[in-house]
Amino acid sequence: MGTKEKTSEELLLKEETVKQNEIVLFNDDVNTFDHVINTLIDVCEHTPEQAEQCSLIVHYNGKCTVKTGEYNDLKPRCSRLLQAGLSAEIV
Repeated sequence: MGTKEKTSEELLLKEETVKQNEIVLFNDDVNTFDHVINTLIDVCEHTPEQAEQCSLIVHYNGKCTVKTGEYNDLKPRCSRLLQAGLSAEIV
């Protein structure tokens, strides 16, 4: 195996091991479906259909992963969800 191939292989391995976190949204008895949907569209850049599906999953299952990515990207998004009155955390 040549040096170039080994370097490429190491780079691919590093890309695959990047830590991905998730924002998990939890159900509550306070917020309306419309508020949750509009907030997900605004904060998490969901399509209306995706936001509606997530709101239904949260309603029936009690929680749903609404965004996956690197922690530094998720932290401000999670803060905005909390400021909007939603219950969420990064895992």
